[in-house]
Amino acid sequence: MRLAYLSATVICDEPSVPEPKTYTSIGVISGTSMDGIDVALMRTDGHRVLSTGPSSISPYEPALQRRLVDVVADPARAEHNPLTLLETDVTVAHAAAVLRLLTENQINAREIDIVGLHGQTILHKPQQRLTRQLCDGAMAARLIGIDVVNRFRHADVAAGGEGAPLVPIYHQALATKLAHPLMVLNLGGVGNVTYIDGETVIAFDTGPASALIDDFMRQRRGVPFDQDGALAATGQIDHTVLAALMSDSFFDRAPPKSLDRQAFHACTAMIEPLSDADGAATLTAFTIQATAAALRHAPRVPARWLVGGGGRLNGALMRGLSQRLGVPVDPVETVGWNGDTLEAECFGFLAVRSLLGLPFSLPSTTGVPSPMTGGVLWRAQSA
Repeated sequence: MRLAYLSATVICDEPSVPEPKTYTSIGVISGTSMDGIDVALMRTDGHRVLSTGPSSISPYEPALQRRLVDVVADPARAEHNPLTLLETDVTVAHAAAVLRLLTENQINAREIDIVGLHGQTILHKPQQRLTRQLCDGAMAARLIGIDVVNRFRHADVAAGGEGAPLVPIYHQALATKLAHPLMVLNLGGVGNVTYIDGETVIAFDTGPASALIDDFMRQRRGVPFDQDGALAATGQIDHTVLAALMSDSFFDRAPPKSLDRQAFHACTAMIEPLSDADGAATLTAFTIQATAAALRHAPRVPARWLVGGGGRLNGALMRGLSQRLGVPVDPVETVGWNGDTLEAECFGFLAVRSLLGLPFSLPSTTGVPSPMTGGVLWRAQSA
């Protein structure tokens, strides 16, 4: 079947003679919220996003998700245990998600040049030169039958960078036709921003996004998240607790900077005395204030914020951000992007850049000494 694409946006006017080769790639990621596996197909030459195509979200099997949550909650286990069986199960799940996308859209694997498979982050401690994503690249290439790039963050961390965020180079590619200065906010388990003003790109993690709220809801209500922020909307913010949470030195630290998913979980002991509604309201306010603190590190006040990730579907979060930031705060869909699969698309884009040896880590985004590429290539025929 000929590939059909949902959108086509030429996003830069770089002269190129001869015309660069076009690649059809698939990007795959499961974020720190660990709610499922995002898969997205795209066409790119490594510089421009030529079109985006079919995408899908495959939830983790509940038992596998529980095992991942348990490992992430125990940093010592995540750091020192081989976790071979868990990595195998995660790799199989990610490969199955890619094959599902191909099957459901009647796409032959031979039409795909490369798969960018990020894997599941279970530990991120760049200060210790350590980042860990569960994904067996050789196994994935063998199961999918397509060449795979993984280990996107490792070279950056080994060079002294934060290893995150990696999506800014993709945001910049998408945003060339939009008004600047622009802030692109991803509200996953951890929040991160990309500040774009012409050729200036600054990026860093902002603090907690959905992870603290989601874990609180699992503990208190036995549900995976606060649907539309409905519980938070009924509660009262404990401003004393909020001030204590915001006193963390992370917020004043100059970027680049990144966080492990569990970075602020020790602080949540302060939430324990609060009711369900007040706890949800206070944690939601914490995400809002942590996001606003990013403005301390922006050269100019952004004219607009575009929001991706699951947090954009939380009405309480979006209303609170709009009120706090005082400028338009819109889901990325308002400019034609797909907020559910934006990060998956990014790793399809980065996989091609990895093949071409193009940089996707910058001194202003991860703190590496100079722009650098990354990723490890696994050939399907030899995997």
